[in-house]
Amino acid sequence: MEALVSQLFAGLSLGSVLLLAALGLALTFGQMGVINMAHGEFMMAGAYTAFVVQKAIADAGVSLLVSLVIGFLVGGLLGLVLEVTLISRMYHRPLDTLLVTFGVALVLQQLARDVFGAPNVDVRAPAWLSGAVEILGVGVPKTRLFILALATLAVVALGLALKLTPLGRRIRATVANRDLAETAGVSTRATDRLTFFLGSGVAGVAGVALTLLGSIGPTLGTNYIVDAFLVVVVGGIGQLKGAVIAAVGLGLLQAGIEYSTTASLAKVLVFVIIVAFLQVRPQGLVAVRTRSLA
Repeated sequence: MEALVSQLFAGLSLGSVLLLAALGLALTFGQMGVINMAHGEFMMAGAYTAFVVQKAIADAGVSLLVSLVIGFLVGGLLGLVLEVTLISRMYHRPLDTLLVTFGVALVLQQLARDVFGAPNVDVRAPAWLSGAVEILGVGVPKTRLFILALATLAVVALGLALKLTPLGRRIRATVANRDLAETAGVSTRATDRLTFFLGSGVAGVAGVALTLLGSIGPTLGTNYIVDAFLVVVVGGIGQLKGAVIAAVGLGLLQAGIEYSTTASLAKVLVFVIIVAFLQVRPQGLVAVRTRSLA
């Protein structure tokens, strides 16, 4: 029972990390159809933001909270610059956006090496996140519980924003029918920019959260970008509910397989299972229901 509970919390912890990494992609890739390979580098920028803020603010607890806000702004602004300068010229050209954003990712990685150096750096966790909380006889690190709570808060906030705010209604209208939205007076270009800012900002927050799990370096984003895309695809393109289910499910699946094998083999087996699942259900777990006019 103790081993079962331990793997359960390990899976939930991994799922919360994957969810934070994938939430921004659920907007930029799912809602807008843009394949942004630099999304991981926005996470890396958020992580280095936490490193810089902690240099300026000695109190680790205060610096973490400030970093979450500044990380969101840094990631959002990077995404906004990318959208305005490059992505806006390549809508409906997914292969071009993939190649261009991959090049941007390499540039941002090299820029991080030039500014912060190639070796990894550490960000101190605040004292109130040190240690573990015993749940059902298993010690769960407080940092993992914090990331789980942060992922839950991000999902709720993003879901409410899309459902209740004017920006959310404009985003949903643009996704449903761009031409009709423009006819109704919606500025789809402004909506695209705000959507990219929001999705990239969430990536910055994810990067700040990842500093609680270990050292950070210029290649931090490459460790999560593929898994984040898999969460979005398995969950269903543009479906936040599907992304949540997929992230938790993949986290639990990988933790369960790791228990009897190794981490590397578990990743391979999870990828094989995902490929098999998409052969059966290519639209993902949650799909938009439409009526055929044929």
